[in-house]
Amino acid sequence: MRKHLPLTLGLLLMFLYIPKPAYAMHIMEGFLPPVWCLSWGALAIPFVVVGFFSIRNKVRDNPRLVLLLAMAGAYTFVLSALKLPSVTGSCSHPTGVGLGTILFGPTAMAVIGLIVLLFQALLLAHGGLTTLGANTFSMAVVGPLVAYATYKLVKRVGGSQGLSVFLAAALGNLLTYVMTSVQLALAFPADIGGFTASFIKFMSIFAVTQIPLAISEGILTVLIFNAIAANAKDELQYLNILSKEA
Repeated sequence: MRKHLPLTLGLLLMFLYIPKPAYAMHIMEGFLPPVWCLSWGALAIPFVVVGFFSIRNKVRDNPRLVLLLAMAGAYTFVLSALKLPSVTGSCSHPTGVGLGTILFGPTAMAVIGLIVLLFQALLLAHGGLTTLGANTFSMAVVGPLVAYATYKLVKRVGGSQGLSVFLAAALGNLLTYVMTSVQLALAFPADIGGFTASFIKFMSIFAVTQIPLAISEGILTVLIFNAIAANAKDELQYLNILSKEA
């Protein structure tokens, strides 16, 4: 019973948040000027291509990883589809990219994130097709890169597995919104103060809800990771996440 407690708690927390159609961040359809839509899409494409080959090689060498990959995608979809109201009429949500990044690396999450964002845009009116590149770059490129670097750094300095997972998920979430604020500030600089004033405005809007969301996502990701470690130890050892001694 105690062995399955982390998984039970994690699933309970996930199903407390039922995704629904939302006018939420991700950046919504038609909001960015075309030049920025194309620019962010072009920046995201190389990461998606590298991620595709990374996933193909891992799955080809160990087909049992497909189920774990699907779980990482489902986790990202559920959490990033969640809508929570922020201030001044905007919304915030978890990103869910930390778990998949720890399991498969940051470039693999570029592919998973792109698929998640595409389905959300088509099925949930969450994000959009014209802003798909920008949303992919912030949530599926920058977020995973930060999460991966954080995880490796904390592990290198002797941090525990739980602390590494928590900080990776939490900071990956926060830096996604920092990047989104950069994207919005570049597209819509303030009349007075330009990019800097606009960036501060967007960051202050998101910070109210995003900081507690990042902490919650970090805790939930630790619970889910512990459940995976208890039930898929061989796969995690193959991915060099757990040592054989562990």
